[in-house]
Amino acid sequence: MMRTILSACKQVQTPLLDIPGLNMELFNPRRRKEKVVFVIGATGTGKSKLSIDLATRFPAEIINSDKMQVYKGLHIVTNKVTEEECRGVPHHLLGIADPNTNFTAMDFCHHASLAIQSITARNRHPIIAGGSNSFIEALVNEALVTDVPEFKSRYECCFLWVDVSLPVLHRFVSERVDRMVEAGLVEEVRRIFDPEADYSRGIRRAIGVPEMDQFLRGERIIGDKIAAQYLRKAIAKIKENTCKLACSQLDKIHRLQNIRGWKIHRLDATEAFLKRGDDAEEAWEKHVAGPSTDIVGCFLRHQDCVPNIVVPVPSTAIIGSTVPMTAVAAASH
Repeated sequence: MMRTILSACKQVQTPLLDIPGLNMELFNPRRRKEKVVFVIGATGTGKSKLSIDLATRFPAEIINSDKMQVYKGLHIVTNKVTEEECRGVPHHLLGIADPNTNFTAMDFCHHASLAIQSITARNRHPIIAGGSNSFIEALVNEALVTDVPEFKSRYECCFLWVDVSLPVLHRFVSERVDRMVEAGLVEEVRRIFDPEADYSRGIRRAIGVPEMDQFLRGERIIGDKIAAQYLRKAIAKIKENTCKLACSQLDKIHRLQNIRGWKIHRLDATEAFLKRGDDAEEAWEKHVAGPSTDIVGCFLRHQDCVPNIVVPVPSTAIIGSTVPMTAVAAASH
């Protein structure tokens, strides 16, 4: 059964602002910069879970930076947060864009800047969360938005990186795809299937859509046995491409850290992914949510502090073969 999405998520669609003139106070070098928290990481590591955890501990709102979740529709394929997972936290830039058009990095910079202004104007803190590091890099380092000063001149950034050992993450991703199929992924993609569609535009670029093309083209004209083979092949390809995406996202984070010189706080969530039930929640609090809360608290108080973080396992480390993933499945995005 398809999950109820966004209805009570306090989704906020920030209107476009027509700024009549620049406030020169923004350029005052003595003016204290506003604070923006970023939650980054590979797909499936728990970015949404952490951002919502933080937003329930600080007066904050979340801005989505996932380039597929910004589009309307395909809630299962794009793994949008559910009503329950939102926990009443307002979300911006989630399911706002026309699925048949390309929402670019410049579009993101424009809309995210407006959302940040709206949030900070209400004395709340923006938390930008998502796996599209190109969007975040454009916002922080490169893009300018019409009629507002460069991002770095206005905002101070805190970067939190939720990491999971790759072997563990790949197993979790595989199991998550199976759960998405059980939740109705195939039917969801079937509803938007168009044999003439352009898979290089809009939401059809999302992993889970192009991979289903061969199956959906042939399911009505081939036998059930062959169709089942096509479907298994499509699901395997979705898993493969999702794992490739995770590796690409990690490479990008390393580049931002090593080449761009971003100060990024790495939180290792591997232990939480290896445990079940209350033990998983305890591990998440110990290794991820708790240290992140300390980091953000110091950041908002204009203090430097080093939280008590257990030395993490490198993301490429080999973990044992038995990996129970059900404990963190519901809230890992």
